[in-house]
Amino acid sequence: MELRRARAEELERVGEVTLAAYESFTTGHRDPYRARLRDAAGRHRDSELWVAVEDGAVLGSVSYCPPGSPWRELGQDHEGEFRMLAVAPVAQGRGIGAALVRLCEERAAGHGATSMVLSSLPEMTAAHALYGRLGYARLPGRDWDPVPGVHLVAFGRPL
Repeated sequence: MELRRARAEELERVGEVTLAAYESFTTGHRDPYRARLRDAAGRHRDSELWVAVEDGAVLGSVSYCPPGSPWRELGQDHEGEFRMLAVAPVAQGRGIGAALVRLCEERAAGHGATSMVLSSLPEMTAAHALYGRLGYARLPGRDWDPVPGVHLVAFGRPL
């Protein structure tokens, strides 16, 4: 498996993988967040969009949001942040998510960050288990509601 920045010709597939990974957490075909999940081109332009690729297939992706990225939600000046960690359903359980998180941690440390933060839906318990294995802890004081009816829980870890 290779971890690298996404290429322009892969952006549509990255959007499809992201939507597939988050599908069960959307409210159906009319959920406006589906467009945001598919917007790999926007993440490619305004963050660092990384992919996990094997035999030419995109198996997963993550958006590392460096300082100044409009995709940042929680990150303060001394913190790194990543968003939309996604692994294709057929590739889950192979360590791809963990590898992408570690890559983001390396990027954040390279930018001088002393910790990493992220937001997640409360229902994303498999992701929460991964974060726990990687040393992340809940940050309940930083939980937030981006829009009415959507509650996000925060996690963080020192780098």
